[in-house]
Amino acid sequence: MPAAAFLPTTASAAPLRFDSVDALRGLAMVWMTVFHFCFDLSHFGLWPQNFLGDPFWTWQRSAIVSLFVFCAGLGQAMALHQGQGWGRFRRRWLQIGAGALLVSAGSYLMFPRSFIYFGVLHGMAVMLLLLRPLAGSGAWLWPLGVLALGLPWGAEQLLNGPWAMAAPWFDSRLLNGLGLISHKPFTEDYVPVLPWLGVMCWGLAAGQWLLRRHPLRLAQPLGGVGRRLALLGRWSLSYYLLHQPVLLGLLALFMFLRT
Repeated sequence: MPAAAFLPTTASAAPLRFDSVDALRGLAMVWMTVFHFCFDLSHFGLWPQNFLGDPFWTWQRSAIVSLFVFCAGLGQAMALHQGQGWGRFRRRWLQIGAGALLVSAGSYLMFPRSFIYFGVLHGMAVMLLLLRPLAGSGAWLWPLGVLALGLPWGAEQLLNGPWAMAAPWFDSRLLNGLGLISHKPFTEDYVPVLPWLGVMCWGLAAGQWLLRRHPLRLAQPLGGVGRRLALLGRWSLSYYLLHQPVLLGLLALFMFLRT
C-alpha cells in the first residue's frame, strides 16, 4: 500500500496538521517580527535604517514574503489532498480578504500617503483564487512558476521602452496589483500577483511531490523548537494582524515614558 494512503484524503476525515509546514510558516513569522521590529525602531528614529534601498533589508523582505507565499502553496497542496471543498476554502479566503481590508484601513490611519492597498494578504487572496484551478497541472506547475517569475521583468522592459505609452495604465492602482509595472509604487507593502504567483505555484508543486514521495515524514510531529514554531504557524493570520499594533504600541509607550 502506498504511504500516501495513510493520510486522510476525504472531506469527511479530520484535517491533519503537518507540523513541518506549520513550523516553516512559524519561522517566517518570527523572522517577520524581527524585521518589523527593526522597521518600527527606524520609524520612531531609534535606529535609522534605509529599508527602501539597503539590500540588507530589501533582500530580507523578499525572502520573508517568499517563505510566506511558498507556505501558502504548500498548505493548498495539503488541503486539496485531504479533500478540502470550496466551502471551507471560501471561509478561509473570506478571513484573508477581511484581514486585507483591516490592513488597508490601519495603514491608512498611519501612512495616508503610502497606505497598503495591495500587500501580502491582498496578493494572497487573489493568488489563491488563481492557484486552485491550477492544482491539477502536475509537473507543469514548475515551468508555470518560472513564467510567472519572469513576466514582470519582461513587462518592465516593454513599459520602459516600446510600450511606454501604456505604462501609466499598468502603474495605476487599478492595475498595478498584477505586477506588470514600469516602476514600483510608493506604498508600505506591495505584493503583486506577479511574480509571487510563481512562488506559490512552486509551493503547491513541492507539496504535491512531498505528499507522493514522503507523506509520513511530512506528517511526522516535531519536538522542541520545531513544535513551538509549528504552534505559532497555526495562528499565522491572527498573529500577522496583531503583531504590528502590539509592537508599535509598546514602542509608542516607550517613547512616551522616556520623555
